[in-house]
Amino acid sequence: MRTLLLTATLSVVAVALVHTDELTQQERAHLVSHLEMTGNWLIDEVSGLSPEQLAFRPEKDVWNVMEVLEHLVVVGPIYWNDLQKALKSPAQPRAGSTASGDAAMLWYGIDRTWREVAIPSERPPGRLNDLQTALQKYRDQHAQLIAYARTTKDDLRRHVVERQRCDAYQWALLISTHEQRHVLQIRELKAHPRFPKK
Repeated sequence: MRTLLLTATLSVVAVALVHTDELTQQERAHLVSHLEMTGNWLIDEVSGLSPEQLAFRPEKDVWNVMEVLEHLVVVGPIYWNDLQKALKSPAQPRAGSTASGDAAMLWYGIDRTWREVAIPSERPPGRLNDLQTALQKYRDQHAQLIAYARTTKDDLRRHVVERQRCDAYQWALLISTHEQRHVLQIRELKAHPRFPKK
C-alpha cells in the first residue's frame, strides 16, 4: 500500500513539474507591464494630432507620424505569426540564464543611436490615411498580444524565433520594445523645430 501511495504521489509531482515550464509570475508581469506601457504611450503620443502634424516630414526619406503608425500596423501580424510559428517548432532545453538576452531586448527599445532600415515587406504602403482607423487596427493587434501574454500556458523560453535567434518570450518583449522605439521616433518628429504647432 505504501509503495502504491508513494508511486501515486511521485506521479502527481511529475505531472506538476511538467506544467511548471510556463512563464513565471515575474516574467508574465514584466511582459504585460511593458506591453501596456508601450500601447498607452503610443496612443497618447498620436491622439489629437492634426492631419498636418501627422503628415509632417522633416526630410524626404524620413517617415512621418502616420507612416510610423502604419508600419506598426503592418508588422503586427507579421511579428505575431513569427511568434506562433516558433511555438509550433520543437521545444528546446531552457537556456541557463536569460537575463542578458532580456536586457538586450529592453535596451533595443531605448537606444535610438542605432537605426535600422525596414525591409520592403514591412514598410508603410501608404494606404492608411485616417488616424482613428489606424489606431483601431493597432489597438486590436496589441490587445491580442496582451491577452495572450496574460493567459498563455506556453513555455516561451523553450521555443526559438529563428528571425532573431531569441526565445519566444524575448520575441514578445521585442515586439513591445520595437513599438517603444517608434514612440521615441514620433517624439523626435514632434520635437522638430518645424513640426506644425497645430
